[in-house]
Amino acid sequence: MAQPLTPKPGSRFELADFDPADKGDDDKERALAELAEHGPKLDELAYKLYAENRRSLLIVLQGMDTSGKDGVIRHVLTGIDPQSVQITSFKQPSIEELDHSFLWRIHMAVPRRGNIGVFNRSHYEDVVVVKVLGLIDQNECERRYRVINEFERMLVEGGTTILKFFLHISKEEQLERLKSRLEDPTKRWKFSPTDVEMRKSWDAHQAAYEQALVHCNTEHAPWHIIPSDRKWRRNVIVSRVLLKTLEKLNPQFPREHPDLDKIVLE
Repeated sequence: MAQPLTPKPGSRFELADFDPADKGDDDKERALAELAEHGPKLDELAYKLYAENRRSLLIVLQGMDTSGKDGVIRHVLTGIDPQSVQITSFKQPSIEELDHSFLWRIHMAVPRRGNIGVFNRSHYEDVVVVKVLGLIDQNECERRYRVINEFERMLVEGGTTILKFFLHISKEEQLERLKSRLEDPTKRWKFSPTDVEMRKSWDAHQAAYEQALVHCNTEHAPWHIIPSDRKWRRNVIVSRVLLKTLEKLNPQFPREHPDLDKIVLE
């Protein structure tokens, strides 16, 4: 029996328990139609959240190279008014960023009230990539798990809802997508020789991700493990979770000025 997409916080699980190619009861045609239907609903709720200006929503996207972080942003958030969305892509830290705590650059990118923030990669790079590269030991890694959990709790208590998505793809699917990048002139710019080196450490990355997902899967900020071998399936699941979350937040327009009806425009 397949694991639920959102493992119970505090439970032990393995990424091998999740099928990256799982499509559940969905088929592509219905999923794409549903995704299109979500667009106007997401836009309306995001607009209300922006107008309300009391709370914020943070979407964290993590996954191996080619798992579809850019694709989720492009296909799921495409209909939302750009003024209410903050997108931050975290790449290799600068010298200035390295001179601060690993959360320094993350904290500065947290979405403002009323906004939806999207982290394309995130603070989890600092317990995955650096661990695989041997830049931190296990003790430091476990310290960072605790710091991350405390940081995310602080954000939630301050009015930020956090949605964390791990885009789970298979090694075989990644190979096909890397080949596609090399063969497509419009995608070759995305390819880097480091992608080949990172692929050699696939198992180490999977183990580091698994550990981070287990240790940082909390009640206040749980992980959603998204089967991502099928792009349409990945997108519709993320869209469903996002829509359900915004509906639960139920943002409202602020009260209008009491004397607006008395205003006469000439």
